[in-house]
Amino acid sequence: MVRIAVVSDVHGNLTAYRAVLDDAERRGADVVLNLGDVAGKGPRGSACVALTRERCALTVKGNWEVVLSEDARRLTRPGMQWWRAELTDDDRAWMRGLPLAHHLRLSGRLVRFVHASTDSPFTRIWRHHSQAEFDSFFEQTPLTGEGPAPDVVVYGDLHHAYSEVIGGRTLINCGSAGNPLDEDPQLSYLLLEGEDDDGGERPAAFAYQFVRVPYDLDAEVAAARAVSMPLTEAYEVELRTGVYRSLHSERGLRIPTADG
Repeated sequence: MVRIAVVSDVHGNLTAYRAVLDDAERRGADVVLNLGDVAGKGPRGSACVALTRERCALTVKGNWEVVLSEDARRLTRPGMQWWRAELTDDDRAWMRGLPLAHHLRLSGRLVRFVHASTDSPFTRIWRHHSQAEFDSFFEQTPLTGEGPAPDVVVYGDLHHAYSEVIGGRTLINCGSAGNPLDEDPQLSYLLLEGEDDDGGERPAAFAYQFVRVPYDLDAEVAAARAVSMPLTEAYEVELRTGVYRSLHSERGLRIPTADG
């Protein structure tokens, strides 16, 4: 039996990343796969890249890897220049070399890993999607390359953990290991379990589970403040509530001040 930890969307949250990797190790994970967006949004992207290169067997390229690694790309959104500058030249070169998809066989199932979709790391498919969008995860595209259709697809990008099975095909989003946005601020990652059949197709027991992990959120917020990271307040509210920043004003979410 093989146990695979799948993490995604760490977003420079080193405190969270260490907690997730430590938990996966305690649970006996044999290997860790990363589905991208290692840096950006959080204060220590470069350190998270270093930890990824040390601990993850493979990393799939996410949209933030594309944006932060392409020096010719104009960065106009607030904070983007800061997050790019926080990375080293070697970090960005590593990002540029990452694959867009990965496949492996587990318990007779072909499992596909992508960041956001089979179209592009930038094409987001939400949890409440159409049948055509569900089907697209199992198709062959220029991003996935040629080969048989997968039985299981695992992706990230949404920061929202969920799974569904339609017509014998399983779609799983592993959530975020650094910036959950499904209204549960505890970190999320995925554990896959099955037999490593070395390219065969023999059916065997297969299992997956979501793991939610608490961590020292105050320490991460302090790290962001210590380096005067842009948009630290929005980052802190997201970490404390698990709610995406575009909804903060609508819901009246903010960091309390001394005068209330």
